[in-house]
Amino acid sequence: MQETVVVVVVVVVGAGLGGLTLARVLHTHGIAATVYEGEATATTRAQGGLLDIHEETGQVALHAAGLDDGFRALVRPGEDAKRVVDRHGTVLFDRPADPGSTRPEVDRGELRTMLVDSLPPGTIRWGQRLTAIGRGPDGGWDLAFADGSTSHADVVVGADGAWSRVRPLLTDARPVHSGVRFVEIAFSAASADRPDHRASVAAIGGGTLMAVDPGRGIIAHRYADGRVRGYVAVSGTEDRPAGAALADEFAGWAPELTAFVTDSDADPVLRPIHALPVGLTWDRVPGVTLVGDAAHLMSPFAGEGANLAMLDGAELAVELATRPDVGTALAAYEARLFPRSTEVAALSAANLETFFGPDAPRSVVSLFDGSLRASRPAPRSPASRS
Repeated sequence: MQETVVVVVVVVVGAGLGGLTLARVLHTHGIAATVYEGEATATTRAQGGLLDIHEETGQVALHAAGLDDGFRALVRPGEDAKRVVDRHGTVLFDRPADPGSTRPEVDRGELRTMLVDSLPPGTIRWGQRLTAIGRGPDGGWDLAFADGSTSHADVVVGADGAWSRVRPLLTDARPVHSGVRFVEIAFSAASADRPDHRASVAAIGGGTLMAVDPGRGIIAHRYADGRVRGYVAVSGTEDRPAGAALADEFAGWAPELTAFVTDSDADPVLRPIHALPVGLTWDRVPGVTLVGDAAHLMSPFAGEGANLAMLDGAELAVELATRPDVGTALAAYEARLFPRSTEVAALSAANLETFFGPDAPRSVVSLFDGSLRASRPAPRSPASRS
């Protein structure tokens, strides 16, 4: 039986799903961690839509966290239906909800809240934005925050997303634009019930609508409470318009589809989709590593981002809790992280081309009807950016 490692100080930078899962699994093993998060509170920013939690990744992580019952209580049955249409609204693929799905849907915000609530009070330090990090004079790492406070850690884990401040300790790699930008769209329950919006809501079907064409798409999810949320996607390397001008990108599309663009309740903010290089690795650096988007940022077109982040956190925590020393633990974690993230990042990049390449929307139908399943699995739709 291996000796449990005694870690003096573990600091997690970022209170996303990966960082929170890491802190929770460490807690179950009797190891305290402090999570520093730049946002002021848990509710400062909306957390996105639905995630499907995969049995081989996300569910494994939640089991390691001892949160199976809490997870099952969050499941939203009947919201995994998928429909693919062309620009004219013609239905090309329509899969009803699967009551026995092994990848049940949960609300991302509710999942994050469950993880936050599973941690001892004081574990998360809100409003602590990391501004600098460097080696301490006697070893370990010194951290400085925007409010003037400082901290010291033996182990620092960057769980701080796409523009991680911890990542430069390990690699010079930076995210690059994928060629696709999202603009959030939404109908409130009241807006969805308006007579002039009922055709649009009906076009969604029972779960997620993917209306795609080369270079653009409208992806919308219908919630059980009547709300609609999703994204408009446009491709290109230049800045593309938001607001009313965005409708010009969809000239000639069916009116029930363009209504999601012209009548959306959401602020029309452009969200460029970035990705780290496929196959990113780094040399082992004592006492520091990455989880989630900080380690393997990719587009949402493999549906694995949140699932991988949680699995990263859970596996790293178990390694820290069971290996004889920190260096061995981090090396063992990264040895599994690199090949796994490379495979999924490659899938994500391929699926992005499938969604918006010259063969769309037929190429998207091929993903979901199984004709491409021999080479790669059908993805989760990106409406929830999982």
